[in-house]
Amino acid sequence: FQTNIVTELKNWKLSLIEHHKLQMRQQKEKHATHVKQLQNELENLKDLLHTYEISISRKDEVITNLTKALEKQKDRVELMRRFTLWRIQHVNVKQEEYAIRVADKHFQTALMKKVWAAWRSVCEERWKDKVTKACQLRAEDVCVQLTNDYEARIAELTATVEQTKAEILRLHSERDQYEDSMKKAFMRGVCALNLEAMTMFQSK
Repeated sequence: FQTNIVTELKNWKLSLIEHHKLQMRQQKEKHATHVKQLQNELENLKDLLHTYEISISRKDEVITNLTKALEKQKDRVELMRRFTLWRIQHVNVKQEEYAIRVADKHFQTALMKKVWAAWRSVCEERWKDKVTKACQLRAEDVCVQLTNDYEARIAELTATVEQTKAEILRLHSERDQYEDSMKKAFMRGVCALNLEAMTMFQSK
């Protein structure tokens, strides 16, 4: 009986040892599987991190390029504005100089009329009416010609000013259109990068 008990105890001991070894093997296999899964997840996270870094660098590059383009366009618009203001000032100076010349000519014409009137008063009586009519006609012709010349010049300068204003409006319109197109291009670039990121998420 004692021998049977000892034998049974040995069998239990061996059974417990085998059961413990089996559990240890199972735990080791589970641990190895878990470590392998963690390593795979770590590799996937490294790939995803690399992808994010590339995407961020691309976005930074796009933002830098757009910023440089906007700065160039801003400088160009500023130069065009300064050039337009200079042209307007130049035209105004020319108009003022022309007005001064017209005033001088008018003064000289009036002075000539006065001198002519004084000279005419000392002429002979029989030539008085004839000379008066001739001088009057000549003065009227000169006045009409000067008036026509001045009106044509004023119309030309007015057209130049209107053309300059139209050019300014066109440049402002082009600048607004360019800013809108740059904003749209920037938004399209951001949307494309977001779609690429979403595709990477879905594929992962």
